[in-house]
Amino acid sequence: MRSESFISILAKAVLSGLMIGVGGIVYLMVDNKYIGGFMFSFGLFTIIQCGFALYTGKVGYIPENKPKYLREVAITLLGNVIGTGGAALLVRLTRIGAKVHENASACMEVKMGDSVLSQLVMGVFCGLLMYLAVDNGKRCKKCKSDMSYVFGTVIPVMLFIFCGFNHSVADCFYMFAADASVEGALYILIVAIGNACGGMLIPLVKKLFDENTERAV
Repeated sequence: MRSESFISILAKAVLSGLMIGVGGIVYLMVDNKYIGGFMFSFGLFTIIQCGFALYTGKVGYIPENKPKYLREVAITLLGNVIGTGGAALLVRLTRIGAKVHENASACMEVKMGDSVLSQLVMGVFCGLLMYLAVDNGKRCKKCKSDMSYVFGTVIPVMLFIFCGFNHSVADCFYMFAADASVEGALYILIVAIGNACGGMLIPLVKKLFDENTERAV
């Protein structure tokens, strides 16, 4: 089977970044975090439904794929950064730009003021939840269970929002909406590593036990 082209993956990743950006705008604009968390989940729901490419949705499947899959994950992260950057740039040109900038700055101040270990661990928890959200979506889509599909994707997203866990792509939008910096880029890298560790946790455990079961048989 032929690998998907660079442009195709990048385009889908940019669209994902834009959708996460829209979710981030909603979250920053509303005062009620419960409503904000619920509305933010629309971004991931759309990404899964439309087959777009999101780093935190793909990185967990690295253990289940061949090494060339890493190329797809890397291109996806690049596209997500471009998409979130574009969303942040555009919203800052609007009448709501000042409020988005102010709230994003406050959000990033808290996140970047955290210790490196805490940033990493908060990324691990988010990566775990994002893997579950995407995997639940895929399973429910396959068996055409619409209600489970909605709850399976929305609830993990709301959980990571309410707990304040670190999502590298969403935080990338907040960073651009606040003010991009070298420190911000390093923070995103740390969180992306945490997201990868958390996202791959369940697939790695499943692969390990499946291999042990096969050997036993």
